[in-house]
Amino acid sequence: MLMLLVPGPHFENPCSIACPAELQPLPCAPRARPDSAWVASVLASRGATLHVQVCEAARHRLRERRVSFSCSDLCLQTPAFATMLSANDFASASWELVVRVDHPDEEEQKDITLRVSGDLHIGGVMLKLVEQINIAQDWSDFALWWEQKRCWLLKTHWTLDKCGVQADAKLVFTPQHKMLRLRLPNVKTVRLRVSFSAVVFKAVSDICKALNIRRPEELSLLKPSSDYFKKKKKKDKNNKEPLIEDILNLESSPTISGPPVSPGLYSKTMTPTYDPVNGTPVSSTMTWFSDSPLTEQNCNILAFSQPPQSPEALADMYQSRSLVDKTKLNAGWLDSSRSLMEQGIQEDEQLLLRFKYYTFFDLNPKYDAVRINQLYEQARWAIVLEEIDCTEEEMLIFAALQYHISKLSSSAEIQDFTSESEVDEVEAALSNLEVTLEGGKADSTLEDITDIPKLADNLKLFRPKKLILKAFKQYWFVFKDTSITYFKNKELEEGEPVEKLNLRGCEVVPDVNVAGRKFGIKLLIPVADGMNEVYLRCDHENQYAQWMAACILASKGKTMADSSYQPEVLNILSFLRMKNRNSTSSVASSPENMDMNPECFVSPRCAKKHKSKQLAARIMEAHQNVAQMSLVEAKLRFIQAWQSLPEFGLTYYLVRFKGSKKDDILGVSYNRLIRIDAATGVPITTWRFANMKQWNVNWEIRQVAIEFDQNVSIAFTCLSADCKVVHEYIGGYIFLSTRSKGQNETLDEDLFHKLTGGQE
Repeated sequence: MLMLLVPGPHFENPCSIACPAELQPLPCAPRARPDSAWVASVLASRGATLHVQVCEAARHRLRERRVSFSCSDLCLQTPAFATMLSANDFASASWELVVRVDHPDEEEQKDITLRVSGDLHIGGVMLKLVEQINIAQDWSDFALWWEQKRCWLLKTHWTLDKCGVQADAKLVFTPQHKMLRLRLPNVKTVRLRVSFSAVVFKAVSDICKALNIRRPEELSLLKPSSDYFKKKKKKDKNNKEPLIEDILNLESSPTISGPPVSPGLYSKTMTPTYDPVNGTPVSSTMTWFSDSPLTEQNCNILAFSQPPQSPEALADMYQSRSLVDKTKLNAGWLDSSRSLMEQGIQEDEQLLLRFKYYTFFDLNPKYDAVRINQLYEQARWAIVLEEIDCTEEEMLIFAALQYHISKLSSSAEIQDFTSESEVDEVEAALSNLEVTLEGGKADSTLEDITDIPKLADNLKLFRPKKLILKAFKQYWFVFKDTSITYFKNKELEEGEPVEKLNLRGCEVVPDVNVAGRKFGIKLLIPVADGMNEVYLRCDHENQYAQWMAACILASKGKTMADSSYQPEVLNILSFLRMKNRNSTSSVASSPENMDMNPECFVSPRCAKKHKSKQLAARIMEAHQNVAQMSLVEAKLRFIQAWQSLPEFGLTYYLVRFKGSKKDDILGVSYNRLIRIDAATGVPITTWRFANMKQWNVNWEIRQVAIEFDQNVSIAFTCLSADCKVVHEYIGGYIFLSTRSKGQNETLDEDLFHKLTGGQE
């Protein structure tokens, strides 16, 4: 062996390096600190790896002097001493990185080994990969996926050291856009290419753009529970013939994530285009998105209702659910702040696309054909499968509307959503402005109301108490602002009232039976220790509509001066007239001659209570009140009736409140949280979002804490779902409350993620 003395200012004694005798001596280091670059240059001059070793005494001196020189830079000994490597392998402490290439055209994935260093950026790694694969194709959609950390390496300017990637990392070079099967609310499955690297919020926006659905912030992706397809699979096993699922394949036009959609894309004054098949003007629905795959096919595929399911299929899908069972339906919502791949979604997996938030902003028949139809279908299935409770009388109204919609959808004369004479919106606005400037009275007046309207009338009141029969007593009621004041009679109105009820934040539940001439309003008024229950009884429909509309607005903190009061009154009256059974007029056709299967339009539980002929007759009787409606009007009326149900918009979760020894149900709505007794289903307390000061999540113990006005604080842990799901629901509803028509369809995505993302 030959000993070489390495001089240097940082050593008291020279450091000895042993090398094989048959090689020439190593050159001396410069009079500076020896470092890995010097060692690399020495090795480069020899073109081989030497057995370099620092003696123990020198190592001790190195440690004492704290010289910036790593022993590992010199310990280049390999298991087999005779192994010879090229000099380039040791530039800047390089190492081997194995990357698996997920090529869609290859049956098997293959591993590529790269020689990299920590200061190499992600883009450089991808460039090396493509050069080594040596296949001429477009690689722009490919990115690196880190399996152990379950994250995408999308910041191509970051180095491997900054990302924390080391030699043991398992990386996959895979396309960002993959195929996904989506079950829409109308039970139709669509197969399209979706970004698996973008956050779910962005991915849903791209999906809705492809499907011509406006307001994508109202929808999200739901991973079905394990028993969602259980009954269907069990039925399929009994069939000898294989079941072929009807899938609408939109693979030809992928949803590519890009910059935010420009406001002009949603412009409501668009140049008319023409259908390439028959040359007729295309519906506005088809012109929202010029790059949508649906423009190449028939836009009506998703804009019109599917034929009703058979009673056997309904019975197979129906499951009797308790309130606790309903909490399991909402456990599978995906995290909007993370990508599909990060949440374990596989390529070609089936997810449910659903309306998650029950605030349907700016429903416009001219532009929302697909959106209205999918919303109607989601409401229809919620009614038929009893995911939301309704009375038998309401069930018949929904059945009549379903029958009417089904009849119109299957008719040869399909109605065009834009067939009605419509005035260009810019022209209408200019006309309105012109009339206003001339001092005339415009159609949509915005009058300054200096005196808030009030209601005053005789109503009956009842407060339920234990061991007391339900007896209503008449009082003189005055409704002003958001409060109800009642007196013993009209003459005492100027004096001291019996009681004043503040309805802000209360629950308003209709208690109506039109056939029995019962028009009641149930009020659940929040107090410090729970809810006060009060029943009001009106004499007739008009009185009920006025007081009910006033109570609904007051619960939201609005008065009768609000512009939505009169439309609310008209909606209530319209729904009451639909419920009104017209016994004087005869049914147009006998049940025997009708092409209707009544069990298709009601829940299986309701169908068991009545004979088929009797049920058909009652549906046809209710149908007379809606028979003159157009297709889109009937769908909108169905949605409005769905919205009027007491449980509409409530999403249930099983929780344990802090300090409680039993589990409760938490109902999350667009404007409030409700604590519900899990055993009885009775609301205990209501908290309004308007009174919320702040909320946060303790991610360590998975607890949601919320602080309201008047020093009210609550905290709970989620049992039926992850607390992130509830946290996102609350933040999502607050985000949607900031929308306005002046925003021109643009969304503040950063604000959404601030309100819903959280910090885990």
